[in-house]
Amino acid sequence: MSARATAGPSTVGQATTGPASAGPAPADAGSSTTGPASTVSFAGPLLLGVRHHGPGSARAVLAALDAARPAAVLIEGPPEGDALLPLAADPQMRPPVALLAHAVDDPGRAAFWPLAEFSPEWVAIRWALAHDVPVRFIDLPATHSLALKEPRREAPAEESAPAPVSAEEGDRERDTDRDTDEVTPVVDPIRVLAETAGYDDPERWWEDVVEHRSPDGSATTGAAADALAPFTALAEAMTVLREAYGDGGQPRDAVREAYMRIQLRAARKEFGDGVAVVCGAWHVPALAARTTLAADRALLKGLPKVRTEMTWVPWTHRRLARHSGYGAGIDSPGWYGHLFGAADRPIERWMTKVAGLLREEDRFVSTAHVIEAVRLAETLAAMRGRPLAGLSETTDAVRAVMCEGSDVPLALIQDRLVVGETLGEVPDSAPAVPLQRDLTRSQRTLRLKPEALERELDLDLRKETDAAKSRLLHRLRLLSIGWGEPAESQSRSTGTFRESWRLRWEPELHVRVAEAGVWGTTVETAATAKAESGALAATALSEVTALAEHCLLAGLPDALPVVMKALADRAALDADVGHLADALPALARSLRYGDVRSTDTAALAEVAAGLAERICVGLPPACTGLDTDGAEALRRQVDGVHSAIGLLVAGAATAEGLRDRWGAVLRKLAGRDTVAGIIRGRATRLLLDEGRLTEDEAARLMGLALSPGTPPTDAAAWIEGFVGGASGGGMLLVHDDRLLSLVDTWLTGVPADTFTDVLPLLRRTFSAYEPGVRRTLGELVRRGPVPEGAGNYGTDHTYPGFGPGLDPERADAVEPVLHLLLGRTPEPAEAPA
Repeated sequence: MSARATAGPSTVGQATTGPASAGPAPADAGSSTTGPASTVSFAGPLLLGVRHHGPGSARAVLAALDAARPAAVLIEGPPEGDALLPLAADPQMRPPVALLAHAVDDPGRAAFWPLAEFSPEWVAIRWALAHDVPVRFIDLPATHSLALKEPRREAPAEESAPAPVSAEEGDRERDTDRDTDEVTPVVDPIRVLAETAGYDDPERWWEDVVEHRSPDGSATTGAAADALAPFTALAEAMTVLREAYGDGGQPRDAVREAYMRIQLRAARKEFGDGVAVVCGAWHVPALAARTTLAADRALLKGLPKVRTEMTWVPWTHRRLARHSGYGAGIDSPGWYGHLFGAADRPIERWMTKVAGLLREEDRFVSTAHVIEAVRLAETLAAMRGRPLAGLSETTDAVRAVMCEGSDVPLALIQDRLVVGETLGEVPDSAPAVPLQRDLTRSQRTLRLKPEALERELDLDLRKETDAAKSRLLHRLRLLSIGWGEPAESQSRSTGTFRESWRLRWEPELHVRVAEAGVWGTTVETAATAKAESGALAATALSEVTALAEHCLLAGLPDALPVVMKALADRAALDADVGHLADALPALARSLRYGDVRSTDTAALAEVAAGLAERICVGLPPACTGLDTDGAEALRRQVDGVHSAIGLLVAGAATAEGLRDRWGAVLRKLAGRDTVAGIIRGRATRLLLDEGRLTEDEAARLMGLALSPGTPPTDAAAWIEGFVGGASGGGMLLVHDDRLLSLVDTWLTGVPADTFTDVLPLLRRTFSAYEPGVRRTLGELVRRGPVPEGAGNYGTDHTYPGFGPGLDPERADAVEPVLHLLLGRTPEPAEAPA
């Protein structure tokens, strides 16, 4: 109903006769509670100060709107979103969702306004749409708030996607301004009120005072005026706090509040004083203050502007739990959602959810456990003087009864239920950039639904659908849209036709999509354009080779000619062997992927073969005169080149004879004293593994490297190169007593004064072995050499556990078992001649 006009805004109301309709929030928060709604008359606009994302505030707002029946509803939010408000009534709209605003010319400059089902703003929007009441946003427009934001800085390397923050700060937790490097003094009004009331935890105070205002967790029953009582009390408290702390360290609040007062004046002129304003409780005293229109306009004069676009995007409970921007202060969105949606018995229903989750994880939880947990939570609440068991009481009860005192399953409950992985949905009619629409179509066609919960995806590239999924994910990675990240395959198959991904959709990816929209209107064209631009802008050869690999993985044939030309140009001009060695593995992998993806890679094979030839010529001189770090880096490059040449020889006719040339290079590296020890040791090991070096030759080279005349640090580096890392060197020592004897003899002969210098190298080498290998080596060394003639070769340096060579009779006994395991039929033995 329309109220009588008064001199100024008010949060105090007088009830008309008749009981108020109050109770648990219905499933559709936009609907009134059952029964005839009584109304209250209120003097001036009704200012409903709330806590963002508070279920108690949401229930109170619903009760107040049902009681007051305002002629219009004004909500703290960007006015550009007014045109999107009708979508909130769409059946496909499922919170949590967020309004996303971004600058047209700089999509990275963006802000979110998240709304959950239990957000008071969302309840007010749904109520207004359900009752055909005009509803508007009245906060500072995004065109100004985004212009006031600094351009987004690059995130650290470990962050996959930086999170744009909201244009406003949360009212419960007055966090530091993330748009500047300066940390400003802030005040958390809820914490101040909690400490004043003697609470050390503001969350617990808020639950006791607002969320648990009646035994069943619903709004207080009684006269209709009671629906406005909480807002009156909060307004008085915030007024005192504003007098004590001023703007609380948030200077931008003055500008925002001036704009909201101007919008409030305009609404009163249009609808009279019968309007309701839903805003953060901190802003209520400022909106109720008597100021002049000229003074408010003066605060807004000269504000910068940017062109903006706005839409609805899905949000997640996990993002609501992060203390940044508008989502600040929600530590337990899953718990709050449960309190808001539970029709009755919230504790019993919560314990049932917990029991169901633990049962899904194969933990034994009976009905008796649930009953005892509920009783314990209620007892704890009574002992602590709380009106209803809160999250702390239920958590303590679950830990004691269902988790047997363990915090391990409790962490699962915290992650899945207290925080939750709910991902909202928006209708297809919501505005979106063309690239987002194409991505949505591709996701539906390939049945790749975005989900907030991380999941594993295994792909078989021999299947067209799986190959299409792989191409889409690789194209998105090329566009810096990190929806999927490659993962180690859980399958036993090691073929190149297998791919594994970890998928997780974060709301910030919508900003990434908007940013990538400058490259094209579809995922394929955008990825192609970005790859071509990246090839022209790349300065390092390894960057171009990595880009060529991405183009093959993403299925971008139109971009390959540009990338290949850039690759040929960079390869011809780059004479640094290290750069060539870094570039070759990516080219070899690209050729390998081209086979399974049916991609023409002939031109790529020629470039790769040319790089390999140049590496063979330039590598030996580059391996001399290196320090420790340089030698280690070049050792890794030698490993990469060795693997790459193996792929080139196996998959390209142009690489014929390349393996022999590479073998000759390794022999040069293994035999030159001027080459760093770690590289000589690795070259020797690679030759031995390839069968290009006999065991006697390997033992001779090791003996030379570990001779008394070799400095201990050089000898330790040689050992690290030969048997270090994940190369299987530990098993080589286990099964070759000569090599183990050489290492043992050298190690025991290292002088005491230099032993501490070589110890770090040795620890790094042998700590990489599997525990079983280390244990076996320890046992062999502890037993010591056996008497002469008892070992493999009749020397006094052999160790127990080694047989006297191949025993054909024992080997033949194993053969039938191997045939059985492999499922093969044994071939008939040849008759003796």
